Amino acid sequence: MRKFYLTTPLYYPNARPHVGNSYTTVVCDAIARYKRLCGYDVAYLTGTDEHGEKLERAAGQAGVAPQAFVASKREVFYELWKALNISYTHFIFTDLPDHVRSVQRMLIRARDAGYIEKRRYQGRYCVSCELYVSESTEPADCPICGRPAEIMEEENYFFRLRKFQEKLLTHYAEHPKFVQPDFRFNEVKNFVQSGLRDISVSRKRIKWGIPWPGDTEQVFYVWYDALTGYLTGIGFAEGDNGNPEFQKYWPADLHMVGKDIIRFHAVYWPAFLMAASLPLPETIFAHGWLTVGADKMSKSKGNVVYCEPIVEVLGADALRYHLLRDIPFGQDSSFSYEGLIQRFNSDLANDLGNLANRTVTMVNRYFAGEVPVAEKPTPAELEIAELAGKTLQDFRVRFDFYDFSRALDGAWQFIGRVNKYLVETEPWALAEAGLEANKTRLANILYTAAEAVRFSAVMLYPVIPESAERLWRQLGQKAKLEDQRLDDLRWGGLKTGTRVSKPEIIFPRLEKEATLKKLWELEDAERAPATTRKESAKHVEPQLQSGGQPQAEPQRISIEDFAKVDMRVGEVKAAELVPGAQKLLKLSVDIGSEVRQVVAGIAEYYQAEQLIGMKVVLVVNLQRRKLRGIESNGMIVAATVGEEGRPVLVTFKEDVPNGARLK
Repeated sequence: MRKFYLTTPLYYPNARPHVGNSYTTVVCDAIARYKRLCGYDVAYLTGTDEHGEKLERAAGQAGVAPQAFVASKREVFYELWKALNISYTHFIFTDLPDHVRSVQRMLIRARDAGYIEKRRYQGRYCVSCELYVSESTEPADCPICGRPAEIMEEENYFFRLRKFQEKLLTHYAEHPKFVQPDFRFNEVKNFVQSGLRDISVSRKRIKWGIPWPGDTEQVFYVWYDALTGYLTGIGFAEGDNGNPEFQKYWPADLHMVGKDIIRFHAVYWPAFLMAASLPLPETIFAHGWLTVGADKMSKSKGNVVYCEPIVEVLGADALRYHLLRDIPFGQDSSFSYEGLIQRFNSDLANDLGNLANRTVTMVNRYFAGEVPVAEKPTPAELEIAELAGKTLQDFRVRFDFYDFSRALDGAWQFIGRVNKYLVETEPWALAEAGLEANKTRLANILYTAAEAVRFSAVMLYPVIPESAERLWRQLGQKAKLEDQRLDDLRWGGLKTGTRVSKPEIIFPRLEKEATLKKLWELEDAERAPATTRKESAKHVEPQLQSGGQPQAEPQRISIEDFAKVDMRVGEVKAAELVPGAQKLLKLSVDIGSEVRQVVAGIAEYYQAEQLIGMKVVLVVNLQRRKLRGIESNGMIVAATVGEEGRPVLVTFKEDVPNGARLK
């Protein structure tokens, strides 16, 4: 069998995965399933990148050891990939002993080849993106996330990246599909042509990382560590010559990444591999971002959409289909619940679901549940048979070039044609007019419709695997759907006499407003789980004021209730007036592990510019809400002073680190 090895990035487990970073995993799963249908031996790797300063800080803020912190976060990925029916074959996390050996083996090869040297580093570094931003100490913002880069000065080991400038450019010229899409490849080439500088591949000031061989004061730079995970997962720790799995699958056929990490994969990674005398991957595909409105889906912006509510309300296949059908792959694209529901109703419920349901219903009703014998086909039936073959051919070409949206558009044109055929032929009317007299004609119609459902189930299995399996079983198919081969898929493969099952509605039509309400309720619960307050069962006698009127005692809460309120120290990084609102300011507040967007009604008393750099207290586990159409992810704590209720922000006289929790 031909092999195909593809990977997602190793995800940073500092925050739970959302639709934006699940997108890559869903796309790769569709590719993996498609390649298996094409007869490939597929290795599909995903995992978590568990080292680095950002995670070390997050663990410290949570009050736990880094190893325990990342282990708990890793479980969230396992559970979500299971819910989304992700068929990975390898899950790697960088806290594995095998991975330590892999990374150190890579380093020793590069060092022995003369590409590693020790010297002092001074410059700007972005902790959030783990990126060396500038060798200057002048203020600089990270080109990826926009946060101010921190000054870092220490003695590190450097990888001599500038030695690979011409080698990389030569490889790019000889492999025109090394990076896709083409406009991303042009960005990479321009970056390399502008001149490469050596990069530090070790860190001295942090401890959470893979130890540097021969120098206990240093750990590996997280990107050198994480990228090597693509090798570890298929056995590189045991050596590239002695491990049959590694020899079988490396080099990777496809690294799928988001556009923000293309430089690490298309510049640093091939240079690291060249230094270790290892083959380079075939293709690196950098897709665009999912946006909400005009902004990238990001926890720091408070606009993330989680997968779990969608899976609970609509099912995993609805999300998978929407992501692959409505997003032109490689480009940024907006995500909305409204678009998801519309696509579910129009394509899955109305088109595919309706075709399958009424076909199986009529086979049960008119032919005792057995697929009827089709006789001489009509021109319309010959047209549908021919269209099926053309649709499959186009689908495969589109999928091979990762053009998922147009592949599915073609598939739905075929489904639409079969639905139109049923409307034109009206098999229900034929049956009512006289079942026996019209049985031959009715048999042809229902065989054509049932075969179209079978044909579609095989073709669509990579995209909607659970639903395709249910369609397959409704048609009485006993073989495993995952074992079918697209090379063998031919029109007419549905055997007459096959007993179909009872019809079931796979895609129930959704009522938009009720579905939106349920999704938002679940989304709120995911962001800030609801807590049940314990009401005191004891009756408290009211106290009397001096005037003799009873005064109810303020309701008391337990220390456990108070502990549920998560208040963190934050630093205001940006502030601006909300357009059209006199009292509202939109703030970006750095709470250490992330930057939160918050809307606060303090504009009458605080100028935006005077807030920059101020340390404030932020309640971080409130349910998010929208004010003037802008999402607020937290609440600034303030005192109320005077009769006019003037807010006074809570702040600190002493220096308190961002993210510190108030207790």
